[in-house]
Amino acid sequence: MTQRTIFRAIAQAMLLVLSSLALTSTAVARDSIEVVGSSTVYPFSTVVAERYGRSSGKPTPKIESTGSGGGMKLFCSGVGSNYPDITNASRRIKMSEFKKCQSNGVTEVVEVQIGYDGIVIANSVEADLIQLTRKDIFLALAAKVPAATKGELMDNPYNTWQEVNPALPNITIEVMGPPPTSGTRDAFAELGLEGGCKMIPWIKAMKKTNKSAYKALCHTVREDGKYIEVGENDNLIVQKLQANPAALGVFGFSFLDQNADKVQGAMIESVEPNFDSIADKSYPISRPLFFYIKKAHVGVVPGIKGYLHEFTSERAWGDDGYLAEKGMIPLPTKERRAMAESTRSLQAMTGNEALK
Repeated sequence: MTQRTIFRAIAQAMLLVLSSLALTSTAVARDSIEVVGSSTVYPFSTVVAERYGRSSGKPTPKIESTGSGGGMKLFCSGVGSNYPDITNASRRIKMSEFKKCQSNGVTEVVEVQIGYDGIVIANSVEADLIQLTRKDIFLALAAKVPAATKGELMDNPYNTWQEVNPALPNITIEVMGPPPTSGTRDAFAELGLEGGCKMIPWIKAMKKTNKSAYKALCHTVREDGKYIEVGENDNLIVQKLQANPAALGVFGFSFLDQNADKVQGAMIESVEPNFDSIADKSYPISRPLFFYIKKAHVGVVPGIKGYLHEFTSERAWGDDGYLAEKGMIPLPTKERRAMAESTRSLQAMTGNEALK
């Protein structure tokens, strides 16, 4: 056995001891569940927490909207009373985050896919409905776009939607959306911006020859004021759209569904964002939703199993469950039942599931 191997074994043993001590303090210091993460999953998690609190008579779990990236950072920082038990995410955990969890003693993480959501680009119901393609979205919001000469790029020069596409209205590009810490932003970059980016053949070819340059081009949002970061509060975007009918906003479908009297979702490639089009994935900007459980806290922080049971019950996430009423698109029945079983048995991730 090499000296390095011995030191590594000692370090891992010490980490396990520290984790055990931290968990002991958890049992003493905290008697309620703490959940952080995605602003998109936040309303679903909140209603489950309220139902669980009322039905069980136990403390209602504390739900905090920190964004998917912010939630992962907190969740993976360690075990014990100072760290959350569950984190919500509007995209899958990244490999870098999973490794961070492992290095900080969060060695068993349970992944739960709860359903689907669409990312909508909405405007006020007082304005005309806009119809976009993913290429329009890329050209309007990317930091760099194709120049007149094939193979060359330029800083985004477009000021109006009509400059992007003559079929679009002659209004200034002004899009309000989430910051980089948001899973909605990650998914919007991947499905919306990159979805349009790869419609340009010579850029699509870059993915095979220079993947890092391709991703940087397709995922980087312009910073000249046309895209406005509004924070993790999607309700604030809805309010701002009401005040400014010329602007567009980016957020999850559930916020559109709950504010249909105030905002309307743009059609993307002639597909309306609605319950059915997101469920069957015909809507081009659709994504899965998740939450992640720190297995080491189960049985130590009271109530986690009860909360999970409530979340994965048919009354909550079934086709006619109360989460569907809130705008979440449930998993198909077979997938949902399998996910409920693996969740309740606390089947930990291997790491292969994480985003590379």
